[in-house]
Amino acid sequence: MREMTKGMNVGLAALSEDAGAVIAGLGWSSASGDGDADVSVLLLDADGKVRDEEDFYFYNHPSATDGSVQLLGKTPTANGSEDRISLDLTATPDAIERIVLAASRYGGSGFGDLDDLRFTLADRTGETLLGFSVQDAEAMRAVIFGELYRRDGGWKFRAVGQGYASGLAGLATDFGIDVDDDGETEQDGALTEGLTERLTEGLAESLTGSAVESPAGGRAALPEAAALPAKLLTVPAQAPARAGESVPPTPQRPRTARKKVTLPALARKSLAENDSWRPARLFPVGTLKSDHERETRATSVLLAVMAQVPEFGRRLTAGFGAPAGRMETFTEVPLRHGDAPRRPDGLIRVERAGKLWTALVETKTNGNALRQTQVQDYVDIAARRGYEAVITLSNDVALEGSPLVEVRIDGRRKHKVALWHLSWAEVTHQAQMLIRHEGVGNAAHAWLLQELLLYLQHDNSGCHGFQNMGPAWVPVRNAIDNETLCEGDPRAVEVVESWERLIRQVCLRLGGELGQKVLPVQKARRGSDPHSRRAALADQLCRDGVLHAEVKIQDTPGVLALGADLRTGKLRTSIEIPAPEVGYPLSWVKRLVRQLADAPADVHVETMVDGPAGGPRGTLERLRPEPADLLPRPPAAITGFRLSLFKGMGSTRGNAESGFIRSVDEAVDRFHATVVVALEHKAR
Repeated sequence: MREMTKGMNVGLAALSEDAGAVIAGLGWSSASGDGDADVSVLLLDADGKVRDEEDFYFYNHPSATDGSVQLLGKTPTANGSEDRISLDLTATPDAIERIVLAASRYGGSGFGDLDDLRFTLADRTGETLLGFSVQDAEAMRAVIFGELYRRDGGWKFRAVGQGYASGLAGLATDFGIDVDDDGETEQDGALTEGLTERLTEGLAESLTGSAVESPAGGRAALPEAAALPAKLLTVPAQAPARAGESVPPTPQRPRTARKKVTLPALARKSLAENDSWRPARLFPVGTLKSDHERETRATSVLLAVMAQVPEFGRRLTAGFGAPAGRMETFTEVPLRHGDAPRRPDGLIRVERAGKLWTALVETKTNGNALRQTQVQDYVDIAARRGYEAVITLSNDVALEGSPLVEVRIDGRRKHKVALWHLSWAEVTHQAQMLIRHEGVGNAAHAWLLQELLLYLQHDNSGCHGFQNMGPAWVPVRNAIDNETLCEGDPRAVEVVESWERLIRQVCLRLGGELGQKVLPVQKARRGSDPHSRRAALADQLCRDGVLHAEVKIQDTPGVLALGADLRTGKLRTSIEIPAPEVGYPLSWVKRLVRQLADAPADVHVETMVDGPAGGPRGTLERLRPEPADLLPRPPAAITGFRLSLFKGMGSTRGNAESGFIRSVDEAVDRFHATVVVALEHKAR
């Protein structure tokens, strides 16, 4: 990897033989784990300006129709989070001379609240080509991390590190995007009315139950798919609303462009006479009898939908370095390897401008683990045939620095093969995001994705995500109970890794249901590697017997904390909210209790105060008649409030009714639905 400094430039051809598609990563961290920023991409012509608003990409406009740009979303890192962007340089229009990669903060915040601003660029195999650390951006609200530009028939990268105190508005104006000056307050302002129109995506039609184009080119009425997701109706400076901020009205006019199709908010009334009538399903699953049948069916169903729904197929493969293009998928493909052929479960092939990108797919369902020898064979076959990737797909969740399967890479081979992993939970998450929140191109695509979701969520599909805490779970729990677990025990590290996998899956599931970014918060010292971080957490588990995790939900005040006490068998979900800046303490506690009027009576409320002594606490059942009991005596400065719910912890390692994983899911869901949602309503 080449380390860049501000102002340096380098040709991509000098770093990789295959730089036609790259993955850019913009990362940062914060001491609280609560800091974040929004990435954006601008395509500039020879005059250094965008041709129109279509050349500006951000989370409300995440991808180009030609596949040249796709925002892949955030992924947690050891020190914070990283936003990844897929760039297919071969698909970039000839009129585009520069690609600017930037990030901006909202609500008046600056980059001084964030640490470790870092840019990386990787090729399609995932190998990091260069890195650039941005310095001196503390007072800035928007920063250009770097840019790609054409030179002598190729592409080069320049490390920029330029900041804008005026935020996204100043950055956008510099590159030819008009800003509505009347809308400038603490936020970055609205973009042009034309951009707002495009993001509205047929608001007037959606409110009246519009018709959309059917695959045959006709019109298909969708009266129940009327409500567009909120993110399609706003620009980044105004959506979604954040705590304590007022949102100026955005001019919205009807547009006749084809609208996105999402699932209806309410299910249609069934025409069945009784519940015994089962609707016909495109992908029946009830008759599957063996793991082999489940793996074969799941592979075929997933690959078929990927090929037929371009938005879905592109979303799953862009992060693996695949170009945007015509996709075809195959199952049980015989490929010679030695004396006998091998049959990978699937094969994905994407054609773009006469060039092919190919990936082999190995699938597992239920609790079946990937086999090292099998995956190694496929990596060798791919290298020999010039294929680009091998994708493993199972219920397990891959962790940074801990691959699920160790394979040998023959350094003598010129062709590199990338090994990627995909969890069934991530497949489900991406399908949910598209059909429930972001929308797809037409009604047939929405229906296909809905059928895929119903298949994946069926009890007999075997595609239920991470569902086993591993063989070390029971021994570690017992050793903690009888106080015989010592620091340095490798079994404790295994439990910590399983816990991290579970938390990542909780984030995927909750994010898919809410349509929001939900990420685990990982606090670590700068420069620490994942293995040392997990070893430290394992030692902490040995000392206090508690597994800790924090989850940040987009636009939610505070961080959701989760603790599993293996000594007491209790799960604790909690959130801390700061004290208001104005008003009187008695008014604060009365307002908080009113806000939690519909919350369970067993919610614990604790007043946090300055100093070593803790503040008063109690359950809502006791506090509702006497909110003043939350005031500290003698009086002390109140810094905030901690709200908590406790639940019995499942004992078994699996996902059964009595399992630990099921109890964690239920604890998070109950706390979010009854406590966090109430806080969000107040913030709005």
